[in-house]
Amino acid sequence: MLDFSRWKVAGVSLLILFGILFAIPSLFPKEQAAAWPKFVPHSRINLGLDLAGGSHLLLEADSADAAKQRVAAMEDNVASELRRGDTPIDIGDISTSGGVLSFMVRNPAQVDPAVEKLRQLTKPVGLTGARDWDVAVMDQSRIVLTPTTDGQVRALKDAMSVARDVVRRRIDPQGTREITVVTQGDNRILVQVPGVDNPAALKALIGQTARLEFKLVDLTANPAEVAQGRAPPGSQVLPMASGAGAMAVQRRVMVSGDQLTSAKQSFDQDGRPDITIAFNSTGARRFGRVTQENVGKPFAIILDNKILSAPTIQSAILGGTASISGNFTVESANQLAVSLASGKLPVKLNVIEERTVGPDLGKDSIQKGAIAAMVATLAVILFMVVTYGRFGIYATLALIINAFLILGVMAIFNATLTLPGIAGFVLTIGAAVDANVLVNERIREEQKRGRKVRDAIETGYREAFTAIFDANITNVIAATLMWYFGSGPIRGFAVVLMIGIVTSVFTAVYFTRMLTAQWVKRARPRTLNL
Repeated sequence: MLDFSRWKVAGVSLLILFGILFAIPSLFPKEQAAAWPKFVPHSRINLGLDLAGGSHLLLEADSADAAKQRVAAMEDNVASELRRGDTPIDIGDISTSGGVLSFMVRNPAQVDPAVEKLRQLTKPVGLTGARDWDVAVMDQSRIVLTPTTDGQVRALKDAMSVARDVVRRRIDPQGTREITVVTQGDNRILVQVPGVDNPAALKALIGQTARLEFKLVDLTANPAEVAQGRAPPGSQVLPMASGAGAMAVQRRVMVSGDQLTSAKQSFDQDGRPDITIAFNSTGARRFGRVTQENVGKPFAIILDNKILSAPTIQSAILGGTASISGNFTVESANQLAVSLASGKLPVKLNVIEERTVGPDLGKDSIQKGAIAAMVATLAVILFMVVTYGRFGIYATLALIINAFLILGVMAIFNATLTLPGIAGFVLTIGAAVDANVLVNERIREEQKRGRKVRDAIETGYREAFTAIFDANITNVIAATLMWYFGSGPIRGFAVVLMIGIVTSVFTAVYFTRMLTAQWVKRARPRTLNL
């Protein structure tokens, strides 16, 4: 146990040196650390909302919009399913009034096959035997699809799960920031973003549904009726995003934003900001086919039911890429690209609570947390030095290095320090010497049994290691469960606790054993004042 080769000493020393180097930037102001040479690590610990301030938003789903989008999705599925197969089913225009789908089957002999196809589109809800849509035949040739209550509840739950992930990707596209995005209840999402004091920009980014659609312009529509909001059967009137009037477009979607693989801000040939998008294989195939069949006709680029532009198809677009132009600035184009790349919101979200948290409370918390950490550290140091002498000094060095390693590991992973995290840090400082206490007491026992100095130290470290390992494994399990099942403050506490457990075992066992081995090798003591 006390045979420490040179490479082991070098390995432990380098690991500690790297930990300290990565911890240092977090101990200085951000502006000062940014001016350091590039070879110096610049990773820092992020401060949570309760320490650095930031924006707090509570979003609520628009249930009516969710139901409307569900009906629209089913309308597309119905139209596609009934056209599929060797014998397409001929139907009239699909009505969506009252949140119910209804249409006529022109050939009475095709009513039963149509019902069979439509029932295959419905899904069971849980284990109740109920389905998400009811399919019924009225007046012998009219089919009516009605959304069930259980289906609406299940659809809203699924939509909220998707919306939560979309919101997170919009705020943090790279996945490197520590933000809180959690669902609350059945229809709410809590968003906390530390360090952001502009909730208006945050709301604009989150609140945009980013429902992108490409539809053909209805050239048969009467401009006078379009101005009054009326469109021919199978079409709809949508306003221009610029506010300059409206346009009739076909209801059928050529390609939707669900089939995008990327969206990036770019510039057109005239140097104006636009957005370049790329479709997946299915979207590219559909977009190419539709543009090939409709050369010379205009098609509308629609975002959240507003027409951004309606260019004319000059030739077939077969490459799977396209550009979205409009009255964009670089910033607005970039925000829209982020929204499109992160996916559309399956349901509209309304802000029902908004708070901007200032950093003043955080400064006070940091100061008091620092005082608590210093008092705890000094008290532990005093106890260890008085009780164990030289071995107490080794434990003190391990304690100080442990604090640096915790900060260094958190900085490497850009972890976020919250007020509960400070509590976890202080707890780790207090508990970090547990391993040293176990080792030192075990060495005392071996001395009382008459063992020589070297044998007592070796046996003390070897026999205490099992108890140290078992105790810390149980702590790691508890911290892991808190991190996995918890959220927000609980996760912050668990992260610091897990890091502290690992670093404290390393410093309290391996680092102090290295110091002890070097001292025994050099001094060859015959007695221990322990």
